[in-house]
Amino acid sequence: MTWTSLHAKIHRTIRSRHLFEHKQRLLVAVSGGQDSLCLIKLLLDLQPKWEWHLGIAHCDHRWRSDSQANANHVEKLAKTWDVSFYLETANQSLTSEAAARNWRYQALSAIAQVNNYQYIVTGHTASDRAETLLYNLIRGTGADGLQALTWQRPLTADVILARPLLEITRLQTEKFCQDFQLPVWEDSTNQDLQYARNRIRQELIPYLQANFNPQVESALAQTAELLQAEVEYLEKAAHELREKAMSIEHERDSFTPVVPLRLNRRVLQTAPLALQRRVIRQVLQQILPDAPSFEHIEKLTALIIAPNRSQTDPFPGGAIAQVEGDWICLKSSF
Repeated sequence: MTWTSLHAKIHRTIRSRHLFEHKQRLLVAVSGGQDSLCLIKLLLDLQPKWEWHLGIAHCDHRWRSDSQANANHVEKLAKTWDVSFYLETANQSLTSEAAARNWRYQALSAIAQVNNYQYIVTGHTASDRAETLLYNLIRGTGADGLQALTWQRPLTADVILARPLLEITRLQTEKFCQDFQLPVWEDSTNQDLQYARNRIRQELIPYLQANFNPQVESALAQTAELLQAEVEYLEKAAHELREKAMSIEHERDSFTPVVPLRLNRRVLQTAPLALQRRVIRQVLQQILPDAPSFEHIEKLTALIIAPNRSQTDPFPGGAIAQVEGDWICLKSSF
């Protein structure tokens, strides 16, 4: 085996970030593209040092006429490498990138749970991290959205998603595949500009590289890395503040499964605005059917200093918030 600087870098990353330990079971998501082939090759080469049990999973979205041939290609590679192979094929139309991503993670989690894999490993790179930051920034987001591609996150109680290549750019994975003559399957949908992420990749990133910073992908990925640590700290601080400010009533009504919540305004008034907003968002995540918007967070945050008996209009699902003395009370509007 040829040991390259990329092998050494990923070996150090896995060890220093405690992404996985020795002898663990890793399910590697392999699309057949350059990033996932680079990932599986690196893990196979590192396997003797770590004694992992590796498996390969492929998700066929059935978006392309060659998707079955793509799946067969990955299966042949798995057989060549003597690695267990798992295939999941979509049985319904996936009409958006978000729907495809959600289905893919559900499918991978199911495979991992049935076959006792502790980790799902994906080939997301620094380039993906930069694109995700730009994508979420353009749509509107806070620091959480800008650092959305993290090194690790739980998918279920028993399965963790890990991304060892977040410091590696797509140019590096391309060169690695060329150096080792890995048979990359070219996905035609990556060139389809109807998808926003492809427009960012094919048009916006090259424009920024040519006109602002040739190393813009690495710069944006570093920004996401810095934000990740800050978000972790702020979320922990907000959770502690929420515990101090929140009182939960134990009664329920027949209209909503959400228990009425009360927040002590005096506790929240002494906190910085950034922590106030995070506490409010954490509370709204408990009671709203979907992720709270900026407007939802702002109208509830405004009650922290509002006059007594002030109230909001109904949130999605029917809940309203009202000031009752020192408390903000969230309850069903029915």
